[in-house]
Amino acid sequence: MAIKETKNEPKDLVEAVPEEIEKLEKEIEKVEEKEVEKPKEERKGRFRRGQRNPAEDTRLALESWIPKTILGRLVKTGKEKEIDKILEKGKKILEAEIVDSLLSIETELILIGQAKGKFGGGKRRAWRQTQKKTKEGNVLSFSAMAVAGDKNGHIGVGFGKASETLPAREKAVRKAKLNITKINLGFESPEEEKEDSKPHTVPFKVQGKCGSNRITLWPAPRGTGLAIGDECKKILKLAGIKDIYAKTQGHTKTTFNLAKACMNALEKTTELRLQ
Repeated sequence: MAIKETKNEPKDLVEAVPEEIEKLEKEIEKVEEKEVEKPKEERKGRFRRGQRNPAEDTRLALESWIPKTILGRLVKTGKEKEIDKILEKGKKILEAEIVDSLLSIETELILIGQAKGKFGGGKRRAWRQTQKKTKEGNVLSFSAMAVAGDKNGHIGVGFGKASETLPAREKAVRKAKLNITKINLGFESPEEEKEDSKPHTVPFKVQGKCGSNRITLWPAPRGTGLAIGDECKKILKLAGIKDIYAKTQGHTKTTFNLAKACMNALEKTTELRLQ
């Protein structure tokens, strides 16, 4: 009889569990119906679980920001409102929040690494992995490169390295904001400049270099697009350039140096002058 009782007890529990499951399913359905009934505008700003809202993160970071430098205090109090004046005076920006509060910055990672593949044909990726031989074993480190810009003539590139991927990305983004510079945009011809339209290309031919890489940028007419590699295209887009001709020389597979050469060329738009 004792054996029969032990067999019957689980049956009672199994009968009770489906009832609870049905109640939970009904509650979930009610919640989903309410979510569907909401207008699209209310649901537009929502993110799925695990996704980040960069704009919200930036806003919260600025609210909790306590400036540590004199320039940071001036920006926080509203006495410094233009970043162009800060850059012209040559003031050193040591806090990324200064750039976030004065510009609407967008960031993107540059693919400087490569995944493992047969015969060296692995897929390009954002993390460059290196390792160091020690007595304890192999110590891994990851590096990342980020570009930050407002699509209106302000652009910066940063490099970050850490023992994990996410801290490396955060370092790279922070340094990209600290390295922000002002570049000049222009037109393809003087006639186009008289039409009172927005500048869309580099003002004149410029050349940049880093290591064995050489990159040359020419002004291009409207509608040409960015005739350049994908990684340099990210830099030019965030800088506000829409049309350009380009030529690259050297070992361009070293994306790290190629991105630096592209930045070197853009910086020369403020150094050179038309004669």
